[in-house]
Amino acid sequence: QVQLVESGGGSVQAGGSLTLSCAASGLTDSSYLMGWFRQAPGVEREAVAAMYTGSTNSYYAASAKGRFTISRNNEKNTLYLQMNSLQPEDTGMYYCALAEVRGGQRPLYATTYDFWGQGTQVTVSS
Repeated sequence: QVQLVESGGGSVQAGGSLTLSCAASGLTDSSYLMGWFRQAPGVEREAVAAMYTGSTNSYYAASAKGRFTISRNNEKNTLYLQMNSLQPEDTGMYYCALAEVRGGQRPLYATTYDFWGQGTQVTVSS
């Protein structure tokens, strides 16, 4: 059974940085699509970034481009999200997600993903 466990959330001031981690277990394939999503209270869950673990292709939401970087360590089965220049609008619960690789996938759509973590809270104060 695939399990995803996020960590690294916290409270920072605007302009600060955080790095989120997502440890994956129960994986059986050599490549997956993994992504980060976030959700603020009363707001629909939105994509932040995604990547295929078997390639260097990565995808970013417009709000994340230039500030956030998604990366992974395949040996550790861990996905990361480096977040810089954080702003109050970045506040929310951040979720890690994983999907088996299939044709025609849309990496920045939540419906693409098969498994989700419990989330880690990020709070950015002004």
